[in-house]
Amino acid sequence: MAATIEAIRDDFSLLDEWEDRYRYLIELGEALPAFPDDERIPANKVPGCVSQVWLTTSIGQDSDPVLTFQGDSDAHIVRGLVAVMLALFSGRRASEILKADAEETLKALGLDEHLSPQRANGLRSMVKRIRRDAETAMQTA
Repeated sequence: MAATIEAIRDDFSLLDEWEDRYRYLIELGEALPAFPDDERIPANKVPGCVSQVWLTTSIGQDSDPVLTFQGDSDAHIVRGLVAVMLALFSGRRASEILKADAEETLKALGLDEHLSPQRANGLRSMVKRIRRDAETAMQTA
């Protein structure tokens, strides 16, 4: 079972050194379910990421649908960041996703100041894509 965002916050608070936090991010990425090879297509790539990142979205069937995300990356730390984004957004209703403050979560984890500019841009691209999918889900529901 994937880690919850609350568990990730708690675990981060126990780790004093950033080297330990990076290792933890890598472990989170390693725990992601296998991403299907047939989903590694251009339509599922997240633009704006230096590393390759793929993201798929499954949308529930009601007026405020639940969105479920699956993702992967070819870079270890980025795969861990994908896991954090999935913990924050996957399994939530579209309206909750649109209200969620991803920036605040990243600040609480300290990721805003400890990621390279390229990784930070990639993370923002993932959030943008997830929000776009939630907006689309609300419009088509």
